[in-house]
Amino acid sequence: MFKNFVLACIPLFVAVDAMGILPLFVSLTQGININLRRKIVKQSVITAICVTLTFVFIGKLIFKFLGITIEDFIIAGGIILFCIAIVDILNPEKKWRIPPKELGIVPLGTPLIAGPAVLTTSLIILDEYGILATVLGVVANVILAGIVFSSSDVIIKILGEAGTRAISRVTTLLLAAIAVMMVRKGIFQFIR
Repeated sequence: MFKNFVLACIPLFVAVDAMGILPLFVSLTQGININLRRKIVKQSVITAICVTLTFVFIGKLIFKFLGITIEDFIIAGGIILFCIAIVDILNPEKKWRIPPKELGIVPLGTPLIAGPAVLTTSLIILDEYGILATVLGVVANVILAGIVFSSSDVIIKILGEAGTRAISRVTTLLLAAIAVMMVRKGIFQFIR
């Protein structure tokens, strides 16, 4: 059982990519006080766990019933992220900000943490390592992402306001690029 858990955790760790999402988290929560940021982290962790575990248990059935493919799902996630990036680029002062009460759900909980990569990986490891290893692997990796996000205060203190703004601009462009990559991958997978 422990071996299956470890083997399930490894691809999920790569799929969650907490360190890759961290700059986006810092950018999206720039200017939000520490207590509210902690609530956002909890909300994103709970959302990601709920979405992923629901998907593990009924994802294949939902996709089959609705006629949705994994490729469709990847493209839709990419389009959502691209829209968020465009709004951020067009409004650099961040006055548009997603309301903090929703930020942990979309885009952090899903599609950034529980995105197409995590959901697809979960379905693959479910068949390979079983339900218990998959559920424990999902929970462990999403909680790890929450721990990484919770440590963002240290990063913000080190970088300061100007550094955080600079990272925010770069990560917005990266978010747009990630979104385009997701759409491209979905289209290429669909064509194959």
